[in-house]
Amino acid sequence: MSIFGAIRDAIFGAPKPPTIPNATTAPNATAPQAKPANGAVDVDAVLAAAANKKSQRLNYKTSIVDLMKLLDLDSSLGNRKELAQELGYTGARDGSAEMNIWLHREVMKKLAANGGKVSADLKA
Repeated sequence: MSIFGAIRDAIFGAPKPPTIPNATTAPNATAPQAKPANGAVDVDAVLAAAANKKSQRLNYKTSIVDLMKLLDLDSSLGNRKELAQELGYTGARDGSAEMNIWLHREVMKKLAANGGKVSADLKA
């Protein structure tokens, strides 16, 4: 699965695997979904709910590293380089502030394009 796909699934809820009779499955540990009347997932609400459950303060509204940590995803430079490649980043994939800011903005744009309701606070 792609890194963006993991972010999207953590926020929107991963598709449930087919049920196999007599099989035991672990409960789905994804963030809860908050769906406005139009059916879009309220990304702000999902992230705020996840942040409320964390003991660590995370600046997920502007930091790709903290956003990934909030979603319990590996925020290593290797994964951010892979995400940068997936999303078409053309600059140096060196973990710079420029790359990380671009990644956060692009992730929010793609979440909105995939049916997420993303506030201006998260898009900035």
